[in-house]
Amino acid sequence: MPTSMPDIANHTKAQTEGTLDWVGMSNIEMPMIVASKNEAERMVSAHVDAFVNLKDPKAKGIHMSRLYLLIDDLSNNGVLNYQSLVTVLDGFISSHKDLSDNAKVQFSFDYHLRRKSLISGKQGWKSYPVTVTGRLNKGKLTVELKVDIRYSSTCPCSAALARQLIQKAFSDKFGDEKQVDLDTVHAWLGTTEGVVATPHSQRSVAEVKVLLNDEAQEFPIKYLVDLVENSLKTPVQAAVKREDEQEFARLNGQNLMFCEDAARRLQYEMNKATNIDDFWLKINHLESLHAHDAVSITTKGISGGYQA
Repeated sequence: MPTSMPDIANHTKAQTEGTLDWVGMSNIEMPMIVASKNEAERMVSAHVDAFVNLKDPKAKGIHMSRLYLLIDDLSNNGVLNYQSLVTVLDGFISSHKDLSDNAKVQFSFDYHLRRKSLISGKQGWKSYPVTVTGRLNKGKLTVELKVDIRYSSTCPCSAALARQLIQKAFSDKFGDEKQVDLDTVHAWLGTTEGVVATPHSQRSVAEVKVLLNDEAQEFPIKYLVDLVENSLKTPVQAAVKREDEQEFARLNGQNLMFCEDAARRLQYEMNKATNIDDFWLKINHLESLHAHDAVSITTKGISGGYQA
């Protein structure tokens, strides 16, 4: 029986010499306990990408199992927060001495929050796709949080066109009458003939990325969700009764917005936030009129920061 097993990565050289930007693994399935600010720690089902660069042009490869085991240790014995993410990145590089000086790790998962309905007070779970990315490039650290938040957007142009058709229907119905009885008009407005057209609206997604610093030991997931939903006013709902659906319709009617309107509204609110150093926003209105989407992208606009 052999006393040792061959280690090709350590004892052979590259077939063709060259450095590589990233080598590692993607879509590692791991349960993770996530620390979110003002929320209890909770378990999520994460997909993890783990990479280091290969700076030695002659090295055959990296030690992928070392990356995996560091992620596995965090899954079993730790909590995913700012500091533990930094520790993982440091471990990636220290476990690849002389091979790597850059490291990257990314955790993608759905984060569930209990959300209250608009009027009835009923509660339900809503899922928010979250991505946490850490990079350590030659000693320079960046930690990024991305959250996708769904809402409803109603087209201002479509609303104006619908109002015009309702006005025409009113003129066609009552135009020959010198006086119109209030109860008659009230009853007519409650029919499909009275509201002959409705504006088109669509489910929409705000993709929000922010850069975090070491003051954010826990990830501000709920903070970003609340900021976006409170700014746009029309978040998609979980549990609803009829009074909630009616209020949702009212909020859509009172918050007509193009993708440009939504982007500027969020840009204004995020510029006021003192705990956000830099941000990137992508507003996606998943059109019901068109087969394509309406999109607006903006950033905080700081020197050396996010680029649109």
